[in-house]
Amino acid sequence: MNLTFPNAQGVQLAARLEQPLAQPTRAYALFAHCFTCSKNLNAAVNISRALTQAGIAVLRFDFTGLGESKGDFADTNFSSNVDDLVAAAQFLSENYEPPQLLVGHSLGGAAVLHTAAQLDSVKAVATVAAPANPLHVRQLFTDHENEIEAQGSAEVRLAGRTFTIKQQFLNDLEASSMKNVIGNLQRALLVMHAPTDNTVGVNNAAEIFTAAKHPKSFVSLDNADHLLTRDEDSHYVGQTIAAWASRYIKMSPQPAWVNDIRDNRVAAHTAAGLRTDVMANGHMLVADEPKSVGGTDTGPTPYDLLAGALATCTAMTLRMYADRKKWPLEDVTVAVDHDKVHAEDSAEDSESSESGGSRKLDQFTRTIHLVGDLDGEQRARLQEIANRCPVHRTLESDIRILTELAEDTGVST
Repeated sequence: MNLTFPNAQGVQLAARLEQPLAQPTRAYALFAHCFTCSKNLNAAVNISRALTQAGIAVLRFDFTGLGESKGDFADTNFSSNVDDLVAAAQFLSENYEPPQLLVGHSLGGAAVLHTAAQLDSVKAVATVAAPANPLHVRQLFTDHENEIEAQGSAEVRLAGRTFTIKQQFLNDLEASSMKNVIGNLQRALLVMHAPTDNTVGVNNAAEIFTAAKHPKSFVSLDNADHLLTRDEDSHYVGQTIAAWASRYIKMSPQPAWVNDIRDNRVAAHTAAGLRTDVMANGHMLVADEPKSVGGTDTGPTPYDLLAGALATCTAMTLRMYADRKKWPLEDVTVAVDHDKVHAEDSAEDSESSESGGSRKLDQFTRTIHLVGDLDGEQRARLQEIANRCPVHRTLESDIRILTELAEDTGVST
């Protein structure tokens, strides 16, 4: 789920909330990406999704001036990154739950170590390829330090992109007192580092581990590089963090309503507000309503889900038909709009008008985009087939809905 939230200066930061798909969210974590990277770095995505498989939702975001976030990177520094993390934690606390786990990659690892002390909810911190001191990144600007000192800033080329580095950035790095921060962490700490890391040497992990007090753990990432470019490395990191963190963070128990669901049954559950968890044959979804009608806008509305059922069924039906015919259909996009419209020119409408009423119909408008070298006859046939998709037929058929109340056990689910 893509989100935005304001930092302390009101700058909108772009974020992505990864939530468990096959179970309810049982805890929340906050992820800090590496220096000049973004929330969409492949390693960040893989680590986050590994955590969600353990029931831990993860909010990852772009620091100010990076990725899709607003603001000017030139005006940021290590301290502003920490402030952005605090703002992200506040957003989670106000809209979901406070984060119990902080995960940081590279300089993001140093940032989460600084941030933990400001967040009472945090019980565990995991660093991946983190420097023992933020000053480590200064080596990236060695050739430009004289220019920065003389002119106040310099254009620096990093990972194929140009960034403006100001003197205040370097001054802020020097002001960080990492050893004291780590020694006073008072949270469980997991240090993960590759012995072959050529960007941030493994000696940094040794310094962090030595400065920290128990409980602390170290995991060697054999043969991994600094950015965890191999999927197997980042998956391993995420799975290891999830297993380790479960010993220190408070995981909400699996709700009874999930355990009671029979196979092939869809269930919806809400405890407070309009946000609703949906379990559909082992897959977890979220439904909600817009803020304008009292919801929190964290998921599609029930009618969005209904329109989505029609759209997905249509696309699948066309895909299967074209494949069976061996037609050159490359891809299909189906867009569905739902409206309430006045019935026109119908006997039922005439009757309702005579009685002083005005009958409305549910109308779904379906727009199908077909890509491929299809001739006119094939396209026309596919339009006909769209009307035969099972959900389409269900919506147009007579439907019976039976409602029964389960026995009241007096126990909240």
